[in-house]
Amino acid sequence: MVNALRFECPEHSDPFACGDSLVVYNEIMNEYGLIIHDGTASYVLIDRCPWCGTRLPPSLRDEWFDAVDALELDEGETPPARFLTRAWRLG
Repeated sequence: MVNALRFECPEHSDPFACGDSLVVYNEIMNEYGLIIHDGTASYVLIDRCPWCGTRLPPSLRDEWFDAVDALELDEGETPPARFLTRAWRLG
C-alpha cells in the first residue's frame, strides 16, 4: 500500500487522472480509498489494506462534518482554513 500511495506518474500530476493510480489518502479526513477512474475525484472508502488486510485508521469524516456544523456557518460560507487541511484534527 505504501508503494501505491507513493506512486508518481510521469504524465499525470493528479492521481485521479492517472489510470495507474490505485489508492488515495485524504489527509483532511484521515481516510484511504480506492480511486474510481470516472473523470472525477471520487474514491471508495476502505478500512483495510487491499493487499495485506491490515486495518487502517478510522475515517474522521463524521467528526469533520460535526466540527464544521458546530461553527454554524452561513449558506455557502467556506470553513476556516484549518478545516481545509489536517490541522483541524491535530488540535
